[in-house]
Amino acid sequence: MVGIIVVFPNKDNAANIRNLLVRNGMAVTGVCTSGAQAAHYADSVDEGIVICGYKLKDMMYTELREYLPKEFEMLLLASPDKWSDGDAEGVIGLSMPLKVYDFINTMEMMLTNLERKRRRRKQEAGKRDPKQQALIKQAKELLMERNHMSEEEAHRYIQKCSMDSGTNMAETAEMVLSVMS
Repeated sequence: MVGIIVVFPNKDNAANIRNLLVRNGMAVTGVCTSGAQAAHYADSVDEGIVICGYKLKDMMYTELREYLPKEFEMLLLASPDKWSDGDAEGVIGLSMPLKVYDFINTMEMMLTNLERKRRRRKQEAGKRDPKQQALIKQAKELLMERNHMSEEEAHRYIQKCSMDSGTNMAETAEMVLSVMS
């Protein structure tokens, strides 16, 4: 779940930013005044964006960035002289006074970027190594030969057994091979 956390020392400023985001169709996870509260909200979501000012009640934006998980990005709203000198990783700066159009476009860009990263992580996690692929292929061939299944039926059988047993397909294919050999 993507979370948007708004952190400003002045609660009214934070509420105004939240209202601006909500009016533009973005769900805000939390509004807070300190870095500690923001870190707490960040622990409750998988990834997200923290929108903050240069200085919070209990820390600077750079400290907060260090406490956030790597799946989080930060949008710093401050005068350019505050954020241009310290190009911290995962921090994008927008200059004050804030232009609503630029702010909303930047947020949409950041949300799109997070979605792209999530898809890439999911694709990389789903890839099998050649050894696993060979095991699955061997199990399918054995099922096709002995049980007169099509390749698609053998694949679905291994997939269903994998889901039922809570193991990955390579482990299930290994079990099929050991049982049938």
